[in-house]
Amino acid sequence: MAFEEYDDYEQSERVQQWLRQNGLSIVVGIAIGLVGIFGWQQWNKHKDEHQAEAANLYQQIQVAVASGKTDSADQLTEQLTKDYTDSTYAIFAMGDRAERQAQAKQLDKALETLGWAETHASDPNLKALSQMRIARVLLAQGKGADALAALDRMPAKAYEGVAEELRGDVLVKLGRPDDARKAYVAAKAAMGETAPQSVQMKIDDLAVAGKQGA
Repeated sequence: MAFEEYDDYEQSERVQQWLRQNGLSIVVGIAIGLVGIFGWQQWNKHKDEHQAEAANLYQQIQVAVASGKTDSADQLTEQLTKDYTDSTYAIFAMGDRAERQAQAKQLDKALETLGWAETHASDPNLKALSQMRIARVLLAQGKGADALAALDRMPAKAYEGVAEELRGDVLVKLGRPDDARKAYVAAKAAMGETAPQSVQMKIDDLAVAGKQGA
């Protein structure tokens, strides 16, 4: 047998021996890989379907509210928060419910609803929005210190303009006009050209009050 033929034969034998020793592992590895890919695809499909079902339920809630069927809307909201707790739509629905409760002067219930939204919101922006709404309800209850604490839980730049204006309102309630003015000025700066005239009016009112108190 020529050297080249012997070398080819030896390599062939080594390959076959390696396959006999490791072939099962290769097959199992491929199988696991395929199962993993299939499982990942199924999981993504499940998540998409889950979100679609939640979106459909949220749409039903909006239709019920528009039709004046608030009891039905509340029942659907309960279903959404129970079966689709991890869905963004559950946070939307609870925010809408809190708004209805606040309009009905059910401020304690609104706080409870917004507390659920804050706890379950995985998106930082939605969590911050819930915190700002909590502060607004607490201010309506006359709980300025608690409202300020809720605002302090928000990230520094989250809804900056609106949050700073609300902070100013809270500080006025707490009898801290200088700090309130700083908050209103910060709100106006953050809002830029879109700042409503009401913000400047609040700044002017504090300036007038400061002169009268001097």
